Amino acid sequence: MTTFRALVAEDEPILAYTLVQTLGRLWPELQIGGVLENGIAAVREALAQRPDLLFLDIKMPGKTGLEAAQELAEDWPEDVPFPLLVFVTAYDEFALQAFDHAAADYVLKPVSDARLSKTVERLKARLQKNDDRNAELERIVGQLRTLMPAGMAPEKLTVIKAAVGNQVRMIPVDDVVYFEAADKYVNVVTHDSESLIRLSLKELLPQLDAERFWQVHRGTVVNMRCIQSAVRDDTGKLTLSLRGRKESLPVSRVFAHLFKQM
Repeated sequence: MTTFRALVAEDEPILAYTLVQTLGRLWPELQIGGVLENGIAAVREALAQRPDLLFLDIKMPGKTGLEAAQELAEDWPEDVPFPLLVFVTAYDEFALQAFDHAAADYVLKPVSDARLSKTVERLKARLQKNDDRNAELERIVGQLRTLMPAGMAPEKLTVIKAAVGNQVRMIPVDDVVYFEAADKYVNVVTHDSESLIRLSLKELLPQLDAERFWQVHRGTVVNMRCIQSAVRDDTGKLTLSLRGRKESLPVSRVFAHLFKQM
């Protein structure tokens, strides 16, 4: 009998304990490789242990379950099957409708034997099929973005205010070629300059026009009008060449679908 391994990422100890104990009753053959208390630890341990299953609390400190899933999708080794994802969530049934066609499952808080039993049966069936799970990465991450409830949309930026010495430089957003994450800052790159702003890429993204600025990597957002071409090498990796800049930008496989041929 094949033994499957799982990791549980849940920051509430009682809920984590309940989930592990319930899994033990419903699926005694499943090996739990550890319980992680935040999204950062979940990414680290998943990359180290490479489990078959990953239970992720959607709302965790450090990184949310969705952010952890996206980071794993970008960094996961191509020769290793991507783990099946199960999200642990307190969202109501309307928000959970987004799971209907997603390549992931969910467990509703508080954990119940009835709901978890259905999840276990679905997971077993999918694991026995031995599908190419890496081929689902694009679909997984794209659909998971629909799971978080939409809040008030912030006003879109038209000008970036970047401090340069004793001055504040006003950069029209249309002049930006790409934004690049730099720790707690963002590097704003135009055709002829670079400037740091005291803002994270996560905070900046909702303020950008998504039709104009495309995220192409966990740490890179590019002005699509400044993309000259997308080149795929022999291994299938994509690289963007830019108008007015000499450097190239890598595209993670999570965002490769943006450059499919028309």
